[in-house]
Amino acid sequence: MKSTATAVMVSGALLGSGATAMAESAAPATPALVPGTPCTVTAKACVSLSKNRAWLVRDGQVYYGEASALGGRPDAPTPTGTFHVQWKDKDHVSGEFNAPMPNSVFFAPGGIAFHQGSLTKRSAGCVHLSKKSSEVFFNNLNPGDEVQVVA
Repeated sequence: MKSTATAVMVSGALLGSGATAMAESAAPATPALVPGTPCTVTAKACVSLSKNRAWLVRDGQVYYGEASALGGRPDAPTPTGTFHVQWKDKDHVSGEFNAPMPNSVFFAPGGIAFHQGSLTKRSAGCVHLSKKSSEVFFNNLNPGDEVQVVA
């Protein structure tokens, strides 16, 4: 009796037939959502632009929020996606607009940050928070922390 062997190429590695089923089922799982938010458990900060809300997350659970949050104008929208805190400045002043941005936590290219700002007037792309919420975000987020912004 003649025996035939099968091999499968997966990510540059040649697998024998016994490993085929395992390779096909080894797709990475999507992280679970944090209850009450639209973000996954890997986020430290979560923003819903459509709901004008933001949360801080620790160990997959909300520990601050839901906070009022207001994103950018239609002509200068807040970018959506997954970002990481780049740097913070307690008393930042915008060089572009010569405007104060207290409690700034910068997380996206182009100087996009969480900061204290109007909850009725949209920004040039930043996420406005109340004074209290901006202080909590500033005190609890650190460079490298994951920020998720959803539409």
